[in-house]
Amino acid sequence: MEEKKTFHVNGYIALVVLIILLVIGSYSFYVGVTNERFSMITIGFVLWVISALFLSSLTIVSPNQAKAILFFGQYLGTIKDNGLFVTTPLTQKINVSLKVRNFNSSLLKVNDSDGNPVEISAVVVFKVVDTAKALFDVDRYQDFVEIQSETAIRHIATQYPYDTFNEDDLTLRGNTNEVSEELAKELQDRLAAAGVEVIETRLNHLAYATEIASAMLQRQQAKAILSARQIIVEGAVSMTQMALEQIEDGQKINFTDDRKVQLINNLLVSIITDKGTQPVINTGDVHER
Repeated sequence: MEEKKTFHVNGYIALVVLIILLVIGSYSFYVGVTNERFSMITIGFVLWVISALFLSSLTIVSPNQAKAILFFGQYLGTIKDNGLFVTTPLTQKINVSLKVRNFNSSLLKVNDSDGNPVEISAVVVFKVVDTAKALFDVDRYQDFVEIQSETAIRHIATQYPYDTFNEDDLTLRGNTNEVSEELAKELQDRLAAAGVEVIETRLNHLAYATEIASAMLQRQQAKAILSARQIIVEGAVSMTQMALEQIEDGQKINFTDDRKVQLINNLLVSIITDKGTQPVINTGDVHER
């Protein structure tokens, strides 16, 4: 099914014509009954029938609303213009909302790519763009959007880990914008059959499942500490090397290997430790070569 336009004309002009037909028909029927003229009665009755057909063809379309027109089960088309219109008589008119809608998925428990159970949910913003597909290609497009949205969320959640400390990896927690865009693309492919356009998707809840939340928090803390320590050590080694080079070059001092080891040890301990260090002044001789 594809959406198409159907016959419709300005309803205000038709409303004036309808009133005129009703007045003429009533007058003809009255004259025919009064004067016992069967032809006038027939004319009045015919005009009443025509007026009834006109009345059945009137329809009102509100802003951000559409009317799908069915003639004895056959889809004739859709009216998206706003106002009062006259369309094909004796038709069924089905309202379809074109407003932007929000769907907040339920809290889902799925396994990420590492096999860890996580809780996830998302908000989906969508609207109907093809009324024919929304009405006739799926059974209740609202339910179709909900089920397909939850299916897509589950699928996306299994493609990425919840969190890693590798900056090049995409994660659910660290790359919410990229994950949301991927979710929107997959949802658009799934909901195209229902004539629905996905405007935006956004993760609104993401956490480890309660049964492993405590253990994973400790794991995250341990990884964070290791990552921080690695950066500190790399910086300390660089600073120590630079300090030795500046002392030897600037002061023209040549340390023995033992003195270098001792100085390196003192500098590394001072830089890496997370507690304050107490300075010790060495009044002995400094061995030089």
